[in-house]
Amino acid sequence: MRVVEVVRFGGPEVLVPGSAPDPVAGPGQVVVDVAVASLTFVETQIRRGADEWHERPQLPYVPGGLVAGQVGAVGEGVGREWLGQRVLAELGDTGGFAEKALAEVDELFPVPDGLGLPEAAALFSDGSTAQGLVEKAAIGPGDQVLVEAAAGGVGSLLVQLAREAGARVVGAARGARKLGALRELGADAVVDYSAPDWTEQVLEATGGKGPDVVFDGVGGQIGRAAFEVTARGGRFSVHGASSGSATEISPAEAGHRGVEVLGIEQLFDFGPHQRRWAEQMMTKAAAGTIQPLIGQTFPLERAAEAHAAVENRTTIGKTLLLT
Repeated sequence: MRVVEVVRFGGPEVLVPGSAPDPVAGPGQVVVDVAVASLTFVETQIRRGADEWHERPQLPYVPGGLVAGQVGAVGEGVGREWLGQRVLAELGDTGGFAEKALAEVDELFPVPDGLGLPEAAALFSDGSTAQGLVEKAAIGPGDQVLVEAAAGGVGSLLVQLAREAGARVVGAARGARKLGALRELGADAVVDYSAPDWTEQVLEATGGKGPDVVFDGVGGQIGRAAFEVTARGGRFSVHGASSGSATEISPAEAGHRGVEVLGIEQLFDFGPHQRRWAEQMMTKAAAGTIQPLIGQTFPLERAAEAHAAVENRTTIGKTLLLT
């Protein structure tokens, strides 16, 4: 089968097309015929050897932790009713950039009827994260919400979920293409955080009060600036660090500003709820109330280009590989 391997730690060029033996399902396992492989910004940092949250894979390795496709073979102890089913499969941190992937049957998630495999792949991780963040931040009608990196996979769903909850949403992103996508998603106001006065624009969009809720997926200077304009009594929710460092707010700073900080460590508690949240999001998507933003797709052999696009922030929404 065709695969793409990381042959050494480094830039996107270390992703090299190759071949590998077809996997064989052991007890409790299935082989998924991969149609879609998801990729994330974190995976680009694992490839660089720069991610502090995951153990470095042993080289060479096939990246990709989530795939969508059909079950093509089952191992001992696995019901044959799985054969031919459309599923998402969680693989851990590796194994997805391939025509076939080996998965534990307990890590399969049936894709609902009426939902395409690309949409399911775009929703599973990002959708459950967005749903969890919105629940934890307790968004309600009338809240004013600032979403950073709002044209990304998680951010674009946060915009839609906040609107669904009755909030007024300010979407922050970089560049005209991304701002246009946010308007189409229903953001009430958009700001470009490459502008030196972007926080002043946020204050103007929120009537001078500042946002009641901030979803910080960027960190660094952007995250710090967003915290400074968060309304008193508001919530500052951290879920990403695409700048390279997550925003850290001391209890003293938070108390001084009267802001509740939900730090990036909140994500560590999301695991037990992921499948429930993913199911909620896929039900909404199948009903047409939520739409995953799939900004670009690449064939498997162009995985290096896909990684480069994600890493260089030239993408919008979710980026997927198609086999």
